[in-house]
Amino acid sequence: MLARKLTQQLGHPTQSLVGWLVKQFLERHNRVLEERAVRLCEIQPDSTVLEVGFGPGLGLQEAVQYLTDPRGKLLGLDYSEYMHKLARERLQDHIASGKVQLFQGRVESIPLPACSVDKVYHCNCYYYWPDLLAGSAELHRVMKPGALMVTTLKLASIREAVSRGVIQDKKWQPESYMEALISAGFTDVRLEEKQHKGRDFQAIFATAAK
Repeated sequence: MLARKLTQQLGHPTQSLVGWLVKQFLERHNRVLEERAVRLCEIQPDSTVLEVGFGPGLGLQEAVQYLTDPRGKLLGLDYSEYMHKLARERLQDHIASGKVQLFQGRVESIPLPACSVDKVYHCNCYYYWPDLLAGSAELHRVMKPGALMVTTLKLASIREAVSRGVIQDKKWQPESYMEALISAGFTDVRLEEKQHKGRDFQAIFATAAK
């Protein structure tokens, strides 16, 4: 029962005690993965960047620092109303200036025009998507030709969560996501082993071919 509730809250945190605990967990454990995803994207000052599943906004806070050109734009999509509220508070000045725009919604239906995004990144979220292929296809649709997608994860932590029943769906394996990306039209899809300050993590890269 508790494992199921944690699974639901990790995928869709609500404003509740368990949702607050999820927020604390994300801020403590996802910060490095968020920051690494942003850096691996190689964001340019004038890029249009999208984060999917931005949570409390740690990755957005990192990414906006790279968008120093007035043309640079940071977009975010998250399914959780609670996370949307937290991220809006964290980035309120950038939202007010128009540099950042946040959406509440699903990855299978991103409210952006086709071929409008230069970089996409996300962290620890694809295994909560109800349909990997539909989510991958929608990312491909909004990305410009040659645009780069990066996702970071820590497989050791995911495997532990699976063993404890916190993650219950079988599509957590990176191979499942990579197959969906290829089917959606991405090329150069690869998993790389990375390290930061002595800690191992993984990154999946994919390029939107059009």
